[in-house]
Amino acid sequence: MNRTKWVVNDWSFKACHEQEWMHAKVPGCVHTDLLANAKIPDPFYGTNEKEVQWIDKQDWEYESHFDLSEELLLLPQLELVFGGLDTYADVTVNGQRVLSADNMFRVWKADVKNILKSSGNTIHIRFRSPVQEDLPKLEKLGYALPASNDQSEVGGLGEQRISVFARKAPYHYGWDWGPRFVTSGIWREVWIEGWEDNRIQDLFIEQIDITPAEALLKAVTEIEAAAEGEGMIRLQTEALIWEQKVMLNQGINLIEIPFVISNPKLWWCRGLGEAHLYEFQVELLQHESLTASRTVTTGLRSAKLVREKDEAGSTFYVELNGVPVFAKGANHIPNDSFITEVTEERYRHEIATAAASNMNMLRVWGGGIYEQDMFYRLCDEYGLMVWQDFMFACSMYPGDEAFLLNVHAEAEENVKRLRNHPSVVIWCGNNEIDTAWSHYTEGGGWGWKQNYTPELRDKIWSDYEKIFHNILPVAVAKHAPGIPYWPSSPMIDLTGDSKQHAVNDSAAGDIHYWGVWHNVEPFENYNIYVGRFMSEYGFQSFPEYKSVRSYAEESDLELESPVMLAHQKNGQGNRLIKQYMDMYMNEPKDFPSFLYMSQVLQAEAMKMAIESHRRRKPYCMGTLYWQMNDCWPVASWAGMDYFGRWKALQYAAKRSFRDIALSIDGTSGDGLDLYVISDQLKPFAGSIHLRVMDMNGAVLDQRTVPISIKPNTSSKVYSAAAEQLLQDRDMRNTFLLAQLEGSGEVLDNQVHYFVPMKELALEQPAIEIHEVEGSGGTVFELSSNKLAKHVWLSSEVEGCFSDNFFDLVPGMPQTVQFSARTESVTAFIPAKPGQLFVKSMTDFIQSR
Repeated sequence: MNRTKWVVNDWSFKACHEQEWMHAKVPGCVHTDLLANAKIPDPFYGTNEKEVQWIDKQDWEYESHFDLSEELLLLPQLELVFGGLDTYADVTVNGQRVLSADNMFRVWKADVKNILKSSGNTIHIRFRSPVQEDLPKLEKLGYALPASNDQSEVGGLGEQRISVFARKAPYHYGWDWGPRFVTSGIWREVWIEGWEDNRIQDLFIEQIDITPAEALLKAVTEIEAAAEGEGMIRLQTEALIWEQKVMLNQGINLIEIPFVISNPKLWWCRGLGEAHLYEFQVELLQHESLTASRTVTTGLRSAKLVREKDEAGSTFYVELNGVPVFAKGANHIPNDSFITEVTEERYRHEIATAAASNMNMLRVWGGGIYEQDMFYRLCDEYGLMVWQDFMFACSMYPGDEAFLLNVHAEAEENVKRLRNHPSVVIWCGNNEIDTAWSHYTEGGGWGWKQNYTPELRDKIWSDYEKIFHNILPVAVAKHAPGIPYWPSSPMIDLTGDSKQHAVNDSAAGDIHYWGVWHNVEPFENYNIYVGRFMSEYGFQSFPEYKSVRSYAEESDLELESPVMLAHQKNGQGNRLIKQYMDMYMNEPKDFPSFLYMSQVLQAEAMKMAIESHRRRKPYCMGTLYWQMNDCWPVASWAGMDYFGRWKALQYAAKRSFRDIALSIDGTSGDGLDLYVISDQLKPFAGSIHLRVMDMNGAVLDQRTVPISIKPNTSSKVYSAAAEQLLQDRDMRNTFLLAQLEGSGEVLDNQVHYFVPMKELALEQPAIEIHEVEGSGGTVFELSSNKLAKHVWLSSEVEGCFSDNFFDLVPGMPQTVQFSARTESVTAFIPAKPGQLFVKSMTDFIQSR
């Protein structure tokens, strides 16, 4: 067997109309290469975004000069492979045109056996401007297609929204949390592949029926054979081996090997069991010699989307290995505006953060990219299920033959690339397009279709159906059989009438609830609008002061400054944060205090939302807030900022997503309802210890409630009237501490207040921090003489705490551990934090 992969390095680039060649980093893009060569300012800093909009109007060229070894050249097959070209690219090798690319999401290959030589080879790529390429398409179409997040005005194009014509990451054109950087470049690896005889192009472990007793499987092997002949296929994993004789034809051969594994080790999502992974190797032997091999890693699991009629409507949940799973997590966007800047360490930090935050699912949202392989490997490893969108979002798309053929090839390639990842449990056609257009409801949607004649409406909708009701589901069914496909998020069902489009009180399908935030509805409405699966909802905050100062000077630190507005992509965002803050919180004393309080506000909103969804289990079976992460430093809905720093939301999510959680619902008039929510697959017995306390820690009343709940359910375990608990005490100076105990330890605690936060009689606490002996300086105990709200620990060393932004009750010390963030790929290593800083709410509010 002789197969060689030779990576092409040493690239240069320049604008096509200029003479000077500059060093290029591949993978990379024009923007990052210009920055590295000091030709542009930092695009993320200040208002520099607008200073680099000229880049996407020009053509750019990349070139590599190289020699090749005789060993490689002597191989009978030589292929040039581009893992990813962004986006419109013409490639020549030694002056001969070998391919033209027009899709960022596809792999591009060319036979170069008769073109390459031993020395003086040149690969030249001309990237055509995506703006100049697609403006004529808009003119030819004759009407604009809706693309509400395309910030064409930032790019100097006025109302000419052209993002829909390019098969490239939609968020490159701007979004309501991200900048407009319409990139070009070589964004994945480039290599020359050489082989003789045969090669195994693909290995798919199809999972036909998976139970704890038996896994019925089929290995689908794609072999490219140089000549006709007999052979032997050998498949092995762990201590198991299967063999099958085959007859190969010249060209592509699909070989299927059915096989069975008894008592398989199943892949489980985080919280339900081990995320066990099998490594499968397939070998082709001819004349007792190994001629080709391939290895894949996968996990064995059954994943179903269960939508069954019930009294309320229809269920909507993922069933994993026969177990209904309540999905807990967030929506993932690309970690950077410039994708190739995302290292494996940054990916691991995000995935480890999700797992440490008790999540079990991330939704790869449809306005970004089909993520890099390492993202899915990490989700497999950490036991995070993936809801995978196809890359279409908040727009209507053209339906010409060339576009549809391009989408067809993109869909097949990416489904095949990702199908062995056990983490991918659902494919979704697009983000929000069905509901935005609302074809079957005249007054529904976002007002898009009202701009078109009836004939054009039908044409645009017909083009939509070709992609999302035909091309994409067929690709999933053909290449990843058994994996569910959902046409659009949100949606009720594929009915072909008005019952198809989701609304906030849908009793079937999934819901994106944005009444809180966009419509300025009160946080309490999170308790009202609870659907079967909450796949989007969110609330904004600013990053912390250190992160803001990465893009702003002290003189910029006020809400309406040009820099603050440039780093707030949601038009009314800063005003909305301030408006909600006035509703729920005290006046911050200065701008750094405003940053802190914006995070507390966001955390309080998301805590209310998450717990309202979990309390309604099994009616509601999923809660994915918007959003997990950021692509640049910005005010946004993220729980973790661009630099990977946990906001208050991330800590609140970690607490609210506990596998066994306590939740207090105070929305039913004057009463309190206590719920215990369990995602565990065994019964739970324990107790809830209730204490009514004042701000100084005096216990005014207490009681213990024994509880017993069934597995995988939510149960109301105790109710009481507020007046029964308070007994005429001052509500401003009193709170309820509820602690959930089981097996001799406190599993969760909740502090409930009887008045809004801004009405609490908070006094300045004296918070003490002591290093826990024997911890090596990584664990600390905090205590306070008075109630300290939203205690914020920060450290000299970059990292995160086991808990933060918590309420510290007098007489109830809290222990936290610090973990440093390092450049290694191991996440959350206990470490010394350096100097510690601690503050609480009273340090940030305007004195009264």
